[in-house]
Amino acid sequence: MTVKVLDCRGLACPAPVINTKKALEEVGVEPLLVIVDNDAARENVSRFAGNAGRSVEVEEKDGAYHLTIGGTGGEVPATDPAKKVMAEVEEGRAVYFITSNAIGQGSPDLGEVLMKSLMVTLTEQKSAKALLLLNTGVYLALEGSPVMEQMQKLALAGTEILVCGTCLNYYKLKEKLAVGVVSNMYDINSRLIEPGKVITVG
Repeated sequence: MTVKVLDCRGLACPAPVINTKKALEEVGVEPLLVIVDNDAARENVSRFAGNAGRSVEVEEKDGAYHLTIGGTGGEVPATDPAKKVMAEVEEGRAVYFITSNAIGQGSPDLGEVLMKSLMVTLTEQKSAKALLLLNTGVYLALEGSPVMEQMQKLALAGTEILVCGTCLNYYKLKEKLAVGVVSNMYDINSRLIEPGKVITVG
């Protein structure tokens, strides 16, 4: 059996996921070998393939990750796997697009107090479908975050927390991530374009 090889080394987020999606549509039920060169791409492609009903085997070789994505044994799902979240969402819950670890442009200290107040409120109201953390918003999901207690409560209550992998890498903070999953712009944008309310905080 011929295995199609997709070399995504050197590609920035979300290109590895997008290219993998296109390749899976081309190969149908046949296996696909995807090569990436960073942890974020490995995690994102693996999660995408898993959501598509594919098996994934990861091997580290020659300074890169080789992901062998198995066939489905049937047709590839016609819908984007990221869309399956829609069917599981309670009506009226919002997506929070958070681009800073503080609210507002005034006093940083006041901004952090306001952010904690918002997170406490979200745990009480159970209104958050997902938190999308970008730029300095990723600091909210790190070890020592002043809102870690609230973030953990939200995660346990079923709120999806997607943390921008590009942002974590830029700030060199990936090792300090304590809650949520490392994500990419493809997944984040999929949440933004779903039917429902999006609230921007930052």
